[in-house]
Amino acid sequence: MMTTDGWRRPRRVPDARTRGPRTPIDPAKLGRSSVRRRARGMTHGEAVQALADAELDAHLDRRYEAAADHSSRREAELAEWRRIGQLLAVTGSSYDPDDDAVVQEELAAEAEAAKAREAEQRAAARVAARADQLQALRERGTLEQTEPREGDEAARDELTRRARSYAQPDIDAWLARALAAHRGHYADPAARETAAGLLHPPVLAHAALLATLTQLVPGTDVDQLPFAARLAAADADADADAVDDLAAFLTRAVTAGSPA
Repeated sequence: MMTTDGWRRPRRVPDARTRGPRTPIDPAKLGRSSVRRRARGMTHGEAVQALADAELDAHLDRRYEAAADHSSRREAELAEWRRIGQLLAVTGSSYDPDDDAVVQEELAAEAEAAKAREAEQRAAARVAARADQLQALRERGTLEQTEPREGDEAARDELTRRARSYAQPDIDAWLARALAAHRGHYADPAARETAAGLLHPPVLAHAALLATLTQLVPGTDVDQLPFAARLAAADADADADAVDDLAAFLTRAVTAGSPA
């Protein structure tokens, strides 16, 4: 449903990115873990016997293993018994997963991966919360009184995703004006440079046009140039670079007219 402001209210839908991390079941990993638990305390001879028993079981059960996950788990178990047997042949001691370098490396890698997933989930939750906040601001009509902050580019994309890829012209215009006027976190040159890789081309073109027009007419505020947003929108619809070309032309005009 369209509103009088020209945007569709994004519907808050569940997003897997904001749920708890889910690790897919890995049959091979389950098989290795099972072997390690059973092998704890085994000597080399016991591990060799366990491998022989596992190979016999695999031979007898193979005809019944229709599911691929059963087969991958079985192969992983056999490979792990062989590895543990080879390890014990070298060490001459009983098996302890806590002293197994391969096991410890795997655990360390899993811990790092879990940390990365948790960080990703927290970041997604922050983006979702900021998108909710921007939605509330636009509904109250106070978006223009709000200065953008780091991460609002992602919040803009989240609102677009919720609206099933429907454009967000009011958010885009707000970001373009802030970028052109160096408001909020765009006061930092590094943030403006980063925004060039995060914002959509029409938003960047709108901001470039606003920045050039305010240079052309000193004292002009970006909020006094609503027609620039219409030009940027028309440029996006035409899939052309007209606004960028216009901004570049005006920039040359400003530069040529500047006193030496």
